[in-house]
Amino acid sequence: MPTNDTMVKFGLLVRVEAKPGKERDVEEFLRGALPIVEGEPATVAWFAIRMGPSTFGIFDVFPDEPGRQAHLSGDVAAALMGRADELFAEAPEIQQLDVLAFKLPLAQVPEPPA
Repeated sequence: MPTNDTMVKFGLLVRVEAKPGKERDVEEFLRGALPIVEGEPATVAWFAIRMGPSTFGIFDVFPDEPGRQAHLSGDVAAALMGRADELFAEAPEIQQLDVLAFKLPLAQVPEPPA
């Protein structure tokens, strides 16, 4: 069985700033994205977060680069960009990350393809 430090290597951190008065809409949008992400097998962990009164984010991790790219070209990313002008004060800031270490239950982490 692979070890934790070889199964999740790639991540994304997305930061968005809600337009004034759109904070609740952004929160609802992020909560509503969970069922979509649950259908993405390569998205090992996904978190919608609030960093301040109008600052929100998404943090997610993947076992490999193709998984990360599939997420970036998936339904949540399309919906995020499709509603950006309506909801956000500026374009979403998307950072691609390398995961150095993590702790997740092994049963939930898929093995990368051979």
